[in-house]
Amino acid sequence: MTELAQMFELQQSATFFGSWGGLALALLGAGLAAVLSGIGSAKGTGMAGEAGAGLLCQDPGKFGKVMILQVIPGTQGLYGLVVWFFAIFRMGLLGGDGLPDLTVQQGLQYFVACMPMALGGLFSAIAQGRVAAGSINILAKKPDDWSKGMVLCVTVEFYAILSLLASMLMIINISK
Repeated sequence: MTELAQMFELQQSATFFGSWGGLALALLGAGLAAVLSGIGSAKGTGMAGEAGAGLLCQDPGKFGKVMILQVIPGTQGLYGLVVWFFAIFRMGLLGGDGLPDLTVQQGLQYFVACMPMALGGLFSAIAQGRVAAGSINILAKKPDDWSKGMVLCVTVEFYAILSLLASMLMIINISK
C-alpha cells in the first residue's frame, strides 16, 4: 500500500465510523430492505382490505376471493425479509463468530445492494394495493371476471420480483 493509503486506513480505523461504520451501513441497508418493504405491504394490504370489507358487508360469500386479492400486496414484505436475512447471512452475522469486521466500502456495498428491494418493495406494494382494491371492485360488479384483476396485480408483482432479483444478485457479488 502507498503511504497515503496506510495513513488513511490507520486514521479511519481509529474513529468510530471506521470501526463500526461498515457494519452499521450494511445493517442499515438490510434493515431498510425489510422495514420499507414491510411498510409498503402493510399499506397495500390495508387498502385492499378496506375495499374488501366494503364488499363483504354486501356479499360475505366472496371472502375467499377478497382474501386472495388482499394478500397479494403482502409479498413484498416477505421479499424484503428474504433480502434482510440473506444480507446478514452473507455479512457473517449468523456464523456465531462474533461481529464481522466490514470495511466502510463493504458496508456501502451492502447498503446499496439492499436499496432495490427497500424502495422497489415499498412503492410496488403500495401500487399493488391500489390495483388490488380496484380489482375488488371488479369482483363486486362482475364476479366472473375477478381473475382479470388478479392478472393486473401480478403485473405489478413482476417489478417487486425484479427488485428482489437485483438485490440478491448484488449481495451475492459482494466480496468478503
